Formats: sequence, C-alpha cells, structure tokens
Amino acid sequence: MSTHIYDERITPSSGNVFRDLGRPDADLLLLKARLAAHIAEVITRRGWNQTEAAERLGVDQPRVSHLLRGRLSQFSIDALLGYLKRLDVKMQFELEDPPVGEVSGGKVLVSV
Repeated sequence: MSTHIYDERITPSSGNVFRDLGRPDADLLLLKARLAAHIAEVITRRGWNQTEAAERLGVDQPRVSHLLRGRLSQFSIDALLGYLKRLDVKMQFELEDPPVGEVSGGKVLVSV
C-alpha cells in the first residue's frame, strides 16, 4: 500500500476557467463555450439526433459532433451565432462602453 501526498490548496475561480488557465483570449473563449452550450441545449430539448441537427443547421453531422463535444477551436463566434439564428433563438446583447475620465460610457441593447 502506498501513501500519496495530495496538495490540498484551493484556488478560488475567477468565474472564467479560461482566465484561470491564463488564456489571453479568455473572454472570447468563454463566450464561444456559452454559445455552444446553448446550441447543445436547444438540440437536446428538441429531441434531435446529430443528423437532424446537422440538417437544421446546414452543416454535416461530424461538425455537429465536434460542436456537441466541445471541440470549439474550429468554430467562430460568427458561426455559432448563425447556428442560433437558424434555430430561431432570440438573442439580445448589451454593449457597454466603459467611462473614460469624467465622461460616462454609453450603453446599447441589440436584439437579433
């Protein structure tokens, strides 16, 4: 029987695993992950298999497989937003420009 020594230090998460891993594009990677997760939820909720989802999204089945398995490096945010649009998912984006000096930033709500 061997004895293992475990490092029990706990590091609180920033809320973005990609930032925690030191990725410079962490915010964009998190956005891609959230978009892909929502697409997967829609596909599951509608009871589609990968072939049916591929037909609805206008892609081939292997592409849907990559999407559902989280292999997102080959997907752009633009492509993911396009898939959501093809699924008739209503989207709203809030754009907020941070204040600069004493000038307050602006805020715009965009619905798609």
